[in-house]
Order: sequence, then C-alpha cells, then structure tokens
Amino acid sequence: MSSIATELGDAGQTSLVGGERVSKGSLRVETYGTVDELNAALGFARSICGDEAIAAATLAIQQELFRVCAALATPTEARKGDPPVTQAMVDGLTAQVHALEAMPGLLSDWSVPGGDPAGAYYDLARTICRRAERHVVRLGEQEELAPYVLAYLNRLSDLLWLFGRKLEVAAKAQAALRELNQVAGARWSRAW
Repeated sequence: MSSIATELGDAGQTSLVGGERVSKGSLRVETYGTVDELNAALGFARSICGDEAIAAATLAIQQELFRVCAALATPTEARKGDPPVTQAMVDGLTAQVHALEAMPGLLSDWSVPGGDPAGAYYDLARTICRRAERHVVRLGEQEELAPYVLAYLNRLSDLLWLFGRKLEVAAKAQAALRELNQVAGARWSRAW
C-alpha cells in the first residue's frame, strides 16, 4: 500500500494537474487551497445543519467544489476536454438563490452573524468563499482561467449568505442589525 506521505512537498513545492512543479506559496496554490478550506468549512456547517434541504444542497456544492479546485489546479497548457466548471453549475446556484430570495422575511435587514450556530458557520463559509473569489480575480489578472470559476464562486457566496438567513429565520433568531441596534430606518440586505 502506498503512503500519502510522499515527501515530494518537503522542499515547499507541489505538482499541478499536468505535472508542473510550483511553489506551495504560489497564487494558484493559494487559490485552490482556499477553495479546499471553503469545502471543509461547508462540511462542518452541513454537519450541524438541521435543515435537510440545505444540508443536501451543501453536499452537492461540496462535490462541485472538487471540480472548481481541479479547474484552478490545472494550468492553461494542461487543460483537456470540457471545462470542469459549467454554466449549468452557475445556473443551478442562481436558481437556488432566486428560490430563497422569494421567501418572506429573508431579505429584511443586514444580519449580524451568530444568531444560529449553523447559520453562523454558513456565514463563515461565505467569507472564505469571498476570499477565494478575490484570489481568483488576482489569478485571472495574471493568466487565463477556466471558464465559469469566478461566476460560480460569486453566486455561491450569495447562496451561502441566504442559507445563513434561512437558518436564522427558522430558529427565530434575533440577528437583524437594526433590531439589535434599535435603530430605525430603511431596511436593506445584501450579501457582501
């Protein structure tokens, strides 16, 4: 049986898809590493989520994030076949966003994370997703990226914000910023 401890990375380098060796500190590795971190955060969020529909959607997203990582770990010259991230994947997230936005009470105010444990972890996952998105933008400024990766992460961060709000509403959590601060004024709400 082979070991996962290959010792090939002991000098600070790793292999991309296609075999190219790069520094573990490269922006490409940082970018797909952040998507991996997002996947782990979503695994924890799913493990404490009591909403079966959100948990099932999260598992499907986690599976898709492996495709996002593959797209990011593959340099342009090593790409073959169809892109791992597709417009259909982005459209699937968009449909979920629209369905949740239609729910009464979900978009009533900014939300202070922490009103519900699972909702708070979806908020943490959202911030990791936004960081991954920023890395993808920087990487895309340096080289050509696989299509749809940026759109996928952008849409995903919106969806994760809505998952958090749905869990807070279901838990009857007092998390609305204006209510917590006892401030009157126009109510508005958007994901960062």
